[in-house]
Amino acid sequence: MKRLFTLFILCSLSLGNAIADVVKPALVEINVDSERLVVVEVRASIEALLTGINAQYKNTKDAPNADEYDEFRKMPASELQLAFEYFKQDFLQAIFIEVENQKLSLHIEAVDIPPTGYTKVPRISVIRLSALLPETAETLRWYYPEKFGDNAVRVKQVDKDSEQWHWSQWQWLRNNEVSEPFSLTEIVATQSFIDVVASYIVIGFEHIVPKGLDHILFILGLFLLSVHWRPLLWQVTMFTVAHTITLALAMNNIVELPPNVVEPLIALSIAYVGVENILAKQLHKSRLVLVFLFGLLHGLGFASVLNDFGMPKDDFATALISFNIGVEFGQIAVIAIAFMLLSFWIKDKVKYRKLIIVPGSALISIVGFYWFLERLELF
Repeated sequence: MKRLFTLFILCSLSLGNAIADVVKPALVEINVDSERLVVVEVRASIEALLTGINAQYKNTKDAPNADEYDEFRKMPASELQLAFEYFKQDFLQAIFIEVENQKLSLHIEAVDIPPTGYTKVPRISVIRLSALLPETAETLRWYYPEKFGDNAVRVKQVDKDSEQWHWSQWQWLRNNEVSEPFSLTEIVATQSFIDVVASYIVIGFEHIVPKGLDHILFILGLFLLSVHWRPLLWQVTMFTVAHTITLALAMNNIVELPPNVVEPLIALSIAYVGVENILAKQLHKSRLVLVFLFGLLHGLGFASVLNDFGMPKDDFATALISFNIGVEFGQIAVIAIAFMLLSFWIKDKVKYRKLIIVPGSALISIVGFYWFLERLELF
């Protein structure tokens, strides 16, 4: 038993390191007005740009210069601004806007770096660039090198006289590719209902599988105490309803909690579920109340994802519902896989509790508590 407990500790530390932040794709918005002025806003981690840590690292701590990256993250905005000064020319030489097979001359107008804040969540800075388009330009293409990471780009056509603007669709760029041409002469069509539903279902699903390890552990904690589908679906549905409520409130700026509060509490909810599984012999109705309360908390965590990606104003309700459907599908997928790997093979309830529920819940609790301490920035 002692060896088994030691193994749990080692696994928990390994999983704890596994969720060290990854480098998020840069979000790029290119504004083109009726006077042919181009303004580009790049939202990215300057710390990652300076150290060359990009999407190839699933865990930033695996990068050879991870210590330098962590030091940049702790820097005050003024010091990081100074460090970026030496990198500006390299940045400008690496990116480009192409018009009529010619690269425009881009200039950095401003660099906005937030205060240091909570270092467990990557700091996203905004780099503003400008350029002038030739009068004959009908399309433009964007390039952001793979060494800086993945990126998503869209174009906003602005008509100052009529005070109208039109967004293009996002293009997600990987593997060092240049964007497809964005038209500058055609009014960009809005996304269809089907496109909005499909894209946000995918975003919601991917936020659980494979990206949401903390949410996966929470769902597994619910699964372990009851492997029967009906009570499981009740719990998962209650969780979804709850996080839908706080997600909607957070996206409308009605409810807001800082990440240094939300993230540790999410980790603590994971630890609690594991402890309850060990202490409780069977599922009680009070579990639904707890799952609902924890769902309210997790919804605030989901809000950070959609804040990065953005929500269409005209299709807000459709996008929100679709995102949560994707999350629900992801949760059901986790439960289905867990059922096939665990409970399907062990029919004896006593043996199942001894071999699966207790050790599995202990591992979940250890990992959750480790994340709680880590997110409090105690180490």
